[in-house]
Amino acid sequence: MEPKFDDGHSITVNLLDGHQKLHQKPVSGQTSFFKTCFNGINALSGLLIQRCMVMDCRIKSYPDIGERAFGSVGRTVVSIVMNLELYMVATGFLILEGDNLDNLLPNLKVEIWGIVIGGKSSLVILIGLVILPTVLLNNMSILSYISASGVIASVTLLGSMLWASATDGIGIHADDVVLDWKGIPTAVSLYAFCYCAHPVFPTLYTSMENPTQFSKVLILCFVVCTISYASMAILGYLMFGPNVLSQVTLNLPTHKLSSKVAILTTLINPIAKYALMVKPLVNAMENLFASHCSKKGSSLVIRTSLVISTVIVAVAIPLFGYLMSLVGAFLSITASVVLPCLCFLKISGIYRTLGVEMIMVFVIMVMGVAIMVVGTYTSVLEIVGHL
Repeated sequence: MEPKFDDGHSITVNLLDGHQKLHQKPVSGQTSFFKTCFNGINALSGLLIQRCMVMDCRIKSYPDIGERAFGSVGRTVVSIVMNLELYMVATGFLILEGDNLDNLLPNLKVEIWGIVIGGKSSLVILIGLVILPTVLLNNMSILSYISASGVIASVTLLGSMLWASATDGIGIHADDVVLDWKGIPTAVSLYAFCYCAHPVFPTLYTSMENPTQFSKVLILCFVVCTISYASMAILGYLMFGPNVLSQVTLNLPTHKLSSKVAILTTLINPIAKYALMVKPLVNAMENLFASHCSKKGSSLVIRTSLVISTVIVAVAIPLFGYLMSLVGAFLSITASVVLPCLCFLKISGIYRTLGVEMIMVFVIMVMGVAIMVVGTYTSVLEIVGHL
């Protein structure tokens, strides 16, 4: 077997048995346990991905896992799904920023070289300029401090929502309709979107000083994020019922102090997450063009072009809820559930024998495919209906 990796080199490995696993000491980076936790909370977990990396220390990225499992075809499929997902998530961040800023600063217009750019579009461009310096950073340890601000912002946002419900006249309103079955596909798709950054985890894993602690990082990240997301979802519904918007901050009255704090902290999160989210995409593009031009110059052009392109898409398709539902149903489920299950089954070899673990992984994969099909169909209908 001779897998090839991004640097163009190949390593020949003789596997005497299909069940044999490669247990070698992982190559360590410079990012500490707690800094990686801050990065991980901004991305979320993928235990199967981590187990695939433990089996072969030469795996450095998500596409490497695809190639280790299914050769060049696997690398291509994983790369396309991963990069498209990360790109759309980054675009969603910009849409979210534009929506919330437009809520705070309605009817804003900016004139540049005689061209008048209206409200939300000008705000998205402004946010793109703010985010660009974070994308130019290479050091994951430095990015962890930016990620930490995102974690703090998430806690502050939840506190602001509680503040608004308790003291600013919004209150908690129980609604007769607790479960709307028609909304289940969209809800599941949006839930999947919350856990959409599994492709980032190989980057975090290889950046750690002690990669053996990564499973603890995943558990901590999963628990913290699940509590945070579930609390916000429940609180938002209790406050606004079926009228809650895709971004609950857009329901808040902007003249209240608690609402302003909530919206402003919401604006911090995408800025904190954007650079971490596009890191694998940047790495892939830099490796693709590394042999054609200088590394420093091409890196600057690639990163700047990436930010500009996401700004253009965000301005052209300002449908946050519908877009994220589609991303969650089709791309996030594929990248976070279906592909990790397939790759793990192939790399570990457990698909050859009937066992509890194999059955569990297979059931999860089938559920993922079902959610992907139904969720994608529902999301596409909603987008077409809105347009």
